[in-house]
Amino acid sequence: MMKDWKIKQELYHRLNRTHDDDLKEVEVEIDDDIVGNAIRYFRESDIGWIYPAKSYAVGIMYAYWLSKDYDEDMYDLLNDKDLLYGNDPHFKPYHEDKETYDKIIQSVCPFDENKGMVSDIKYWYKQEFLL
Repeated sequence: MMKDWKIKQELYHRLNRTHDDDLKEVEVEIDDDIVGNAIRYFRESDIGWIYPAKSYAVGIMYAYWLSKDYDEDMYDLLNDKDLLYGNDPHFKPYHEDKETYDKIIQSVCPFDENKGMVSDIKYWYKQEFLL
């Protein structure tokens, strides 16, 4: 049986075919400092589209909120290869890069939803999962 949050995510994506955050439509910066740049998403505003760091940050935020809203384990959620609906080619599940995820999580969790890019990402989370 499909989980409630997966049903909502599927419904959202079926109803919304175009997205403001389509990576084909924005200027993307590729940078190897995944930990440092991912932490910036939790602390700084308007930092742009830095990958793959943004994928890690969004994955952590989504898994954190889903764990609270749907009573699921955050790490199980991070292990889901489709957590970001397969829309992000830079996303890696937790089991593929535990060391990097753990460094980011230890630095930012629990995080302040009023700092950095967190509130912007929370807006998209709500659109996708809290229909």
